[in-house]
Amino acid sequence: MCSIIGYCGKIADIKQFLTGFDRTASRGPDDSRIVDTGNGVLGFHRLAIMGLTPSGMQPFELNGNYVVCNGEIYGFEKLREALSEKYSFASDSDCEILLPMYKEYGTDMFKMLDAEFACILYDSETEEYIAARDPIGIRPLYYGYDKAGIIVFASEPKNLVGLVEKIMPFPPGHYYKGGKFICYRDIARVDTVCHDDIETVCKKIHDKLVSGVEKRLVSDAKVGFLLSGGLDSSLVCAIAQRKSKTPIKTFAIGMSEDAIDLKYAKQVADYIGSDHTEVYMTPNEVISSLESVVHLLGTFDITTIRASMGMYLVCKFIHEHTDIRVLLTGEISDELFGYKYTDFAPSAAEFQKESEKRIRELHMYDVLRADRCISVNSLEARVPFGDLEFAKYVMAVDPELKLNKYGKGKYLLRHAFEDGEYLPSEILWREKAAFSDAVGHSMVDYLKEYAEKQYTDEEFEEKRAKYTHSKPFTKESLLYREIFERYYPEQSEMIADFWMPNKSWKGCDVNDPSARVLANYGDSGK
Repeated sequence: MCSIIGYCGKIADIKQFLTGFDRTASRGPDDSRIVDTGNGVLGFHRLAIMGLTPSGMQPFELNGNYVVCNGEIYGFEKLREALSEKYSFASDSDCEILLPMYKEYGTDMFKMLDAEFACILYDSETEEYIAARDPIGIRPLYYGYDKAGIIVFASEPKNLVGLVEKIMPFPPGHYYKGGKFICYRDIARVDTVCHDDIETVCKKIHDKLVSGVEKRLVSDAKVGFLLSGGLDSSLVCAIAQRKSKTPIKTFAIGMSEDAIDLKYAKQVADYIGSDHTEVYMTPNEVISSLESVVHLLGTFDITTIRASMGMYLVCKFIHEHTDIRVLLTGEISDELFGYKYTDFAPSAAEFQKESEKRIRELHMYDVLRADRCISVNSLEARVPFGDLEFAKYVMAVDPELKLNKYGKGKYLLRHAFEDGEYLPSEILWREKAAFSDAVGHSMVDYLKEYAEKQYTDEEFEEKRAKYTHSKPFTKESLLYREIFERYYPEQSEMIADFWMPNKSWKGCDVNDPSARVLANYGDSGK
């Protein structure tokens, strides 16, 4: 990961700006630079992944234009080759192509990118700033306006605390120009439903996911893999191992006494032949890390925080004990193929509507979790299930096929890899467990028990009453909200609401986001 910031006019308080910029130095520990464009500034903290030499340092400049980008542009070599007839390139960085692309195509360039990215560009001719974010929002970008009405963009909310009055997420799939946010691609919208038969659908799912993994293995820095033992991360690792000449490095984490997923992760690692590392966390580590995790996340959401505890600690271990810089993860599969609660979807249309909602909100939940837990430890996240061609295709598949009519959730994904011996059958067809629980049921229980001790029933009712947006509804949610407010006062609207199952569906009107409370959880946690 890298960190970018753009103050799009005269800086009111340079000291406050520098303090805010430095709050995300861990996203890019290799080098830092700030450039005065003549009409504001652009800043960049670098984590070198592609083009490791100093020539790959940003901001890039071309004829007085500047750009900073936190991103990976897949297949950039072809774009660079086409542009090289008119432009010369000084580095092997994928992001160096952005200014030549802007000169050639203007804002049409953004829909041409197969990328996970957030960028801020300064056009010296028009003296204006342009910013953009990838269609899923895998790379973070936030914005706000200072007291003079000048817009400020940055990678994380913590960069903007004290600089702007209200911090909001930059909408994925949009670019900002001329004071407006313009949608260039809505990845969740389906223009034409795909009516391929089930075998064709599964063949395409297989091929597109393999392609999505393969392109994310390209890196000048070392690559590792988070392996939970669940279906999604296991498939990513299995595909990657087939594409690698040497054993890939996989990492799993769990509670010392009841780590459900550790045994399954080891089973997968042994089967595919990866170089596997197990990391254990203790109840004390979970509780003592809570405030740091809420601060780094910038959220009060229960599910996100629970699921971040293990991810943060395993990434911390990887940062401290290895020279790996890139991690592939299994996020975004659930939004495409279904959660445990989407088994209760009353119709195919409702399933699709829920999937669209989850994809559009991903940047506030699972994707946010992966970005922050990984980047705060000076690592980069890559998400194969977020591959644009893969996501576009799965979203377009007839939702009647995606409904759980098979007695097994995510049937299409499982069936797509049934042939080829990618995974042991018991892993491929294992019931889904909630990630926030699967690192050890006791972890969530420790957090809930800790929260219960912080407030009497009377204190809980009194303290939660002062919140109007996303009112806390359990002592655990109140605890998280109070920590959040210490670091991001009155900025809760950055997160739409609590991630919860669709309460309007029969069987989903629950008071906890964990799949453990659903009637169909069954053997998921075994």
